[in-house]
Amino acid sequence: MSDLNTNELHALVSLLDDTDAEVRNHVRDKIFSLGTEIIPFLEESWEKSFNPEIQKEIETLVHELQFSLLRTRLENWKSSEDRDLLTGLWIINTYQYPDLEFEKLNAEMHQIYFEVWTAFKNDLGPYDQIRIINNVLFNTLRFSANTKNFHSPSNSMLASVLDTKKGNPISLCAIYLLVAQKLGLPIYGVNLPNLFVLTYKSEDITFYINAFNKGLIFRRQDIYNYLEHLKIEPKDVFFEPTDSYQIILRSLRNLSHSFEKLGEVEKVEEIKAMIQILES
Repeated sequence: MSDLNTNELHALVSLLDDTDAEVRNHVRDKIFSLGTEIIPFLEESWEKSFNPEIQKEIETLVHELQFSLLRTRLENWKSSEDRDLLTGLWIINTYQYPDLEFEKLNAEMHQIYFEVWTAFKNDLGPYDQIRIINNVLFNTLRFSANTKNFHSPSNSMLASVLDTKKGNPISLCAIYLLVAQKLGLPIYGVNLPNLFVLTYKSEDITFYINAFNKGLIFRRQDIYNYLEHLKIEPKDVFFEPTDSYQIILRSLRNLSHSFEKLGEVEKVEEIKAMIQILES
């Protein structure tokens, strides 16, 4: 785990409430330098400690180590060739649930895909294929819009959305998108102001899908009407497919907004630091 033995680690942790601030800072730096492998030991120390000051210091250290790991993962994701959407969503998820394994999310998404795939028919036209996906996702599996707690951070956490079957526009679209692309359909995300939707875009046909409204199919003209209603000038970006990078960026902005609404200032700052990684 580290070049220190267990006794030395215990001795370090016991100094976390030292009256000398310089000693405390030195101890924190030393523990932090040991990296994320030290987390299980710190968690065990927290359980065994009866000192609330030390427990508080351990909680801070564990969070900082976990956040450092998340930042590294996000940097790696940004520089990866494919910028896999599910991996990006999993990284966001580990902000609230650091112990969540990618394999767990992947297995749950595969189960949803399997449910759709068993009902799917390749020889049908696009509209009928979309109706099948809509039926499985929104009737059989009962995914729906989280209108009651629209600004809840859990709407940006894929594991929570898979668990509660309730999400915001972007999380519901992400589930839909991951399933549809695995089926080989030309479906992509579309970044609209205040709303995230999908587009079915092939050489022959283009239409749009609102996963937040049970997969409602709509047309280009409806987007014009929507923008006009919001008094927003139409731009190409509001009609054309976006990529996984923009989806993850928008998910993080949603999350930042959620924490802002809750007055969680420190979390807002951390999410902004994640956004900064993507934008730099």
